[in-house]
Amino acid sequence: MKNRVLLVLALSLIFEVFPKSAAAARLKDIATVKGVRENILIGYGIVVGLKGTGDSASDITGQSLGRLFGKLGLEVQNGVRSKNAAAVIVTSKLPPFARVGNKIDVTVSSIGDSATLEGGVLLVTPLRAGDQNVYAVAQGTVSIGSVADGTTKNFPTVGRVIGGATIEKDLDAQFSNKKSFRLSLHNPDFTTAARVSTLINSELGGKYANAQDSATIDVIVPFNYEGTTVELMSSLENINVNVDSRARVVLNERTGTVVMGEKIGISPVAIAHGELSIEVADTKPGAAAGSTQTNRLAELKGAANVSDLVKALNTLGVQPKDLTAIFQTLREVGALQAELEIM
Repeated sequence: MKNRVLLVLALSLIFEVFPKSAAAARLKDIATVKGVRENILIGYGIVVGLKGTGDSASDITGQSLGRLFGKLGLEVQNGVRSKNAAAVIVTSKLPPFARVGNKIDVTVSSIGDSATLEGGVLLVTPLRAGDQNVYAVAQGTVSIGSVADGTTKNFPTVGRVIGGATIEKDLDAQFSNKKSFRLSLHNPDFTTAARVSTLINSELGGKYANAQDSATIDVIVPFNYEGTTVELMSSLENINVNVDSRARVVLNERTGTVVMGEKIGISPVAIAHGELSIEVADTKPGAAAGSTQTNRLAELKGAANVSDLVKALNTLGVQPKDLTAIFQTLREVGALQAELEIM
């Protein structure tokens, strides 16, 4: 018989819930205010001044140059062909509460067969949002960056213009005069939502917050904060919240890395995989948790959890593929008291 690894897992039959230590985080780090977000801007432009690395025979580039020359008072009869120009898509993000005159960065991406945008200059490019209104205008020298040796360029057909767009239109946002607002959790969880609601009510001294679901908390602005909602948010966003979450195990099959929460339990179970056998046996309730091992045997005592199991399997030299199969089997039979995600 081939070498056979026998792992005996002795698990306690205590069916109490393993307490998980909740991580404290500021409210501003786990939730956002509805409507307070970035907006995507996009535009079409032309990069000129390239050293023969522009679009070779792009109709759209020639047409764009022809229209540009027409606006500048120069009539072009047979179109424009130039390898010193390239058609590009310009994208950016409009910050919340952006105001006229603020500068934002833009990304410039070639859409033709240009070899590189190095040394080029982006001509005036209107940037529009989803409502088709122009919110910013971009122009400037394109930087494509380089790696440590200073010679090799990273993605030469994509560049950045730092501070290259000027905001031309204010966002219609009157946050300070709001009578109510809605908070949205980044990671929906009923327990966390209930905690946030309770903490806000405690901070404000009344029933002002109400959790609508696992991701949404509605907040009414108290009368003493009317017209000063910014000050209200300043006091609320620094509240420390003990964030809860579902038990979860993430396993990277390529590297054998396992990331999990604290004390995820394993129910009594027995599985076999190839030359590896796993036998889970009951022990007397209240046995001390711990582990011992020999060359072919590892034993977990007491209320074992996923962390104990991983340590024991690593001690026995279990391969990543076997680790994946073991956790999949544990999840299928309901012995793993957590969600399993395999990368």
